[in-house]
Amino acid sequence: MATSEASSGTVRSGDVEIFYRRFGKPGYTRGRTPALIVHGLSYFSYDWIGPASALASDREVVAIDMRGFGQSGWSPSRDYKLKTLSGDVLTVLDALGWRKAVLIGHSFGGRVALATAGWHADRAAAVVLVDFAPDIAAAGRRATAERIGRQPDLFASIDDALAYHEEDATPAMRARYEAFLKPVAGGFQLRRDLYFRDNFKKALDTGQSAPVPAFFWPMLTDLKVPALAIRGSASDMFDAATLAKVKEVAPRVEAIELAGSHDLAGDNPDGLAKAIGSFLAGADL
Repeated sequence: MATSEASSGTVRSGDVEIFYRRFGKPGYTRGRTPALIVHGLSYFSYDWIGPASALASDREVVAIDMRGFGQSGWSPSRDYKLKTLSGDVLTVLDALGWRKAVLIGHSFGGRVALATAGWHADRAAAVVLVDFAPDIAAAGRRATAERIGRQPDLFASIDDALAYHEEDATPAMRARYEAFLKPVAGGFQLRRDLYFRDNFKKALDTGQSAPVPAFFWPMLTDLKVPALAIRGSASDMFDAATLAKVKEVAPRVEAIELAGSHDLAGDNPDGLAKAIGSFLAGADL
């Protein structure tokens, strides 16, 4: 997939700077609504360069690094509440001059996108949930807790980080980890606030994990804007039965399955961009 990142920038939001990657030309000049992408907990905006470039063929697209991730700042007060993350999205929209946008969220970023659309319906032109639904599969939830919760403070090398995450040292994956790690005294630090590691570690130690907020199902069913839910066919986070539930309780939401794992932007970037592009074209956005 060809990539064509046009620019990048930062926006001050509360106690952090939010970094974003910007693709395409101003969307409204061609009558197409711009799109904003929010990544998941094990990802960052870098992972969306391919799909974002493809989607930017007829609209402007921005992929952000959530606070505490990638090149965005870490909150000194460890403020990572959902309301705050949603507020960051609104701040970026305001800085870009976008009255409305298509909100695309992957995994945990799906929570942020859906919550933003639910709390601020006037800012969402549509919602796309990539391998996210309010019911999270137990196997994937446990694997995520183990991977993030056992993460060391530092990795001795990029190879050590690849090995810890059980990734093959291909040129593309090495480049990805070079982008997601920063050199510090004693090794390399993952560009994700250790707040998230500490939360998962506490959950593993106590056996008590925070439940997914109950308001997400009503939010999904009450959406008044076009919405698309996409499940990866091999996902360990989004069960096939949950996709059927989405179709049953939220019939206005288009619910589909694509070949790939939870990491659809990595496994199937072309198919993902095509599916989202087709949905937006059908919604005349």
